[in-house]
Amino acid sequence: MPPAAILDIDGTLVDTNFHHAIAWYRAFRQHGELLPIWRIHRHIGMGGDQLVASLCGEEVEKAKGDDIRAAEGPLYMAFIEEVEPLHGARDLIADLKERGHAVVLASSAKENEVDHYLDLLDARELADDWTTSADVEATKPEPDLVQAAVEKAGQSEAVMVGDSTWDCEAAKRAGVQTVAVLTGGFSEAELEDAGAVAVYRSIDELRESLDETPLCRTS
Repeated sequence: MPPAAILDIDGTLVDTNFHHAIAWYRAFRQHGELLPIWRIHRHIGMGGDQLVASLCGEEVEKAKGDDIRAAEGPLYMAFIEEVEPLHGARDLIADLKERGHAVVLASSAKENEVDHYLDLLDARELADDWTTSADVEATKPEPDLVQAAVEKAGQSEAVMVGDSTWDCEAAKRAGVQTVAVLTGGFSEAELEDAGAVAVYRSIDELRESLDETPLCRTS
């Protein structure tokens, strides 16, 4: 049996990373914390429960963390109708299913966001399962999300497909290899340093190269 395919959603299947960066920038700014957007972007993929402290320190987290997170949600939702699937995203899911993989879509977003992405990808009848914030206690880079997705796949062997250093780190902590794509705005060197075993420029390039990855038929 081939390994389960754990596909990150944000930044990997749907083009959301820069929308999230702007939403976080506005949420921080509303609460008196002015950060350069490039710094915020380097943290996209990390869960909101950890992002505020990582960017601003524990003092800001204690004083304003919950308020900043509460502000970010509606700010991001104002963008969500602009979000589009990345080219080849649904085809990748279909390819993996045809090759015999169990496919679980992995996200720690709230259920309404994940529902929106499932509709965008027309993936409800295609993927085997998916995760939401309800499935995790701690978000990336903690391994909870990857572990929850592997459990939903019903297999011990799995491969993560992601776009951020946080995907790679979470998968590594869960004992899962990561194949990465550049669609989230992280560099090849950053992704490899974080643990990616292979990095592709796009989903389409990954689709053409599946037999060169841990997702090959004989894994």
